[in-house]
Amino acid sequence: MLYFFGMIRKILALLFLVLMALASYQCARRGAPTGGPKDEIPPRLVRADPPNESTNLRTNKIRLYFDELVKLKEVQEQLIVSPPLKYRPQLTPQGGASKFIEILIKDTLLENTTYTFNFGQSIVDNNEENPLSFFTYVFSTGPYLDSLELAGAVKDAYNKQPDNFVSIMLYKIDSSYTDSTVYKRPPDYLTNTLDSAIIFRLKNLKEGNYALIGLKDAAKDNLFDQKTDKIAFVQDTISLPTDSIYLMNLFREIPDYGVAVPSMVSQNRISFGYYGDGKNIEIQPLTVLPDTVKTLVTKEYEKDTLNYWFTPFEMDSIVFTVKNEQLKVIDTFTVKNRKVGLDSLVLTPNQRGNLEYGTPLQIRANTPLVKMDTSKINVVYQDSLSLDYRAVLDTTNNRVDLDFERLPDTKYAVALLPGAIEDFFGATVDSTMYTFNTKKLSDYGNLSINLSGDSVRYPLIVQLTNEKGETQREIYATEPQVFEFKNIPPANYLVRVIFDTNENRQWDTGSFLKKEQPERVSYYPNPIEVRANWEKIETFTLLDTP
Repeated sequence: MLYFFGMIRKILALLFLVLMALASYQCARRGAPTGGPKDEIPPRLVRADPPNESTNLRTNKIRLYFDELVKLKEVQEQLIVSPPLKYRPQLTPQGGASKFIEILIKDTLLENTTYTFNFGQSIVDNNEENPLSFFTYVFSTGPYLDSLELAGAVKDAYNKQPDNFVSIMLYKIDSSYTDSTVYKRPPDYLTNTLDSAIIFRLKNLKEGNYALIGLKDAAKDNLFDQKTDKIAFVQDTISLPTDSIYLMNLFREIPDYGVAVPSMVSQNRISFGYYGDGKNIEIQPLTVLPDTVKTLVTKEYEKDTLNYWFTPFEMDSIVFTVKNEQLKVIDTFTVKNRKVGLDSLVLTPNQRGNLEYGTPLQIRANTPLVKMDTSKINVVYQDSLSLDYRAVLDTTNNRVDLDFERLPDTKYAVALLPGAIEDFFGATVDSTMYTFNTKKLSDYGNLSINLSGDSVRYPLIVQLTNEKGETQREIYATEPQVFEFKNIPPANYLVRVIFDTNENRQWDTGSFLKKEQPERVSYYPNPIEVRANWEKIETFTLLDTP
C-alpha cells in the first residue's frame, strides 16, 4: 500500500513538472519581453572636478562625471572653446564609453580669463545616443567669472537657406587690433551656430569695446581666408554691456586679383584661371609664334577662366605674360605642350523637348563663334510653315540667341544648314535640326506679386527661384508695378527681391576691408505653390530689416 501511494506521488509530481513546462512554453510562444519604454532621457552631470564655474583654476585636467555611460560623438565639429586654444584639448574616451569625460588642456591658460567649453550635441549616452544638448563647462583663471552676454543671428546675404556651423567671433578693440587682425589671429571670444540654428549667444564676456565677425570657416582655423570663407560683420563697434541684438549677413567676397598657373587643355586651347575681376587681363605670348598661327582670347561661360585659342602648330612650350593694367600687375608663365585632344565645334541648345514660354532659346558652342548666316537658319512650325525670327550672335557669351513667337500646343523646328554658324577655326556644323513642342496654356499657371511696405526702394529685381535658389524668371523695375509671371510651369517657387542700390541690374556682394555690406535681399516667407491653369496673386510686405 505504501508503495502504491509513493508511486501516485511521483506521478503527480511528474505531471506538475510537465504542466509547468507547457505553461512556460506557451508563455514563450506568446512573444518576447519588450524591455520597457525606449530610453529618451539624456545623461546627467553628477559631478565635475574641479566644479563647474570654478575660479582661480590652476589645473590642466578636468573630469566630468555622469549618471550613466556616455561617449563623444562628432566632438571635433561640436566642441567650441572660448577664448580659442592654440592646441586642441585632448578628450577621452575616444571611440568608447565611460562614466566620465576627461579634458586635458595642452595650452598655457591666460591669466584672469574666463573659459567656456561648449560641447554642442557631442555628449550622448551609450545606448540610445540621447544628447546632453549644449552642455557648457565654465571656469576662470582669475578670482571671478565674467558674466556679460551678446546675442544675435547670422543669415546668408543671398540664399534663403542659412549656412550651418558658422563661427561667431568677438575681437577686443585695443591698440593691437586692425582690420587685418581677422586674417592673422584667432578671436578673443568664439561661439558657433552648429547645425541647428542661426541664433547665437556669446557668454561670459568682459566689459569693453569689440568687433563682431561671423565666419563660415572652411579650414576651421579661426582665421579669415578670402578665397574659401564667407564673412559677416557688424559695421559699428560693440560696447559691452549691451542689450542690443545683432543681425549679420554672411557673404562671399570677390577675391583679390590673382592668376592660377595656366594649363594646356587641348591642342588648340590653353586655360588661364583667375581670381577676382578679370575685365582688365591681357594675355600675350613672349614666344614668337609662326605667322600662320591665329589666336583669340575668350572668357569661359560662367567660369573665372580665360581661354587662349590658337591654331595648332609644332611647339615644345609657349611663354606668356598676363597683365592687369588697372592694378599694374604682370605675371609670367611657361606652358608646356602635352598630348591632349583637339576641341572641335559642338552646338548645344539650352532647351530640349518642351519649349518654355518666357525662356529664351539659346544655342551655345564650345569653340569661339565668329560668324552667323541667317539665310541658312530656318524656323518652321506645324512641320512646314515658315516663321519670322530674330537671331543675335553673342560672341561674349559664345552663343546664338533665337527669338520668335510661340503659340500654345504647337510643334517647332529650328534648322541649321552648313555654314549657318562658323567658329574661329573655320569649322561649321552639318545640317542640324532641333525640334520642340509647346504645351497648352492650361498646363501652366500665372503668378502676380504686389510689393508693399515702407522699406520698398527702387530699382529692384523680383526673381522667382526654385527651392534650390536657382533663378527661373526675373523682372527688373525702376518704379512701382505689379510683377506678373505668366505661363510658368507648375511648381513650388521662392520669391526673392534684390535691392539694386548701384543700379547695375545684378546682386553685388560686400567687402570687409572696404566696410561695404552686400546689397539687401528679401525672401517671401514661404514657398508659393503654382498649379496648372491657376491665377494666383500674392502681396509681399517688405519689412525694414537689413
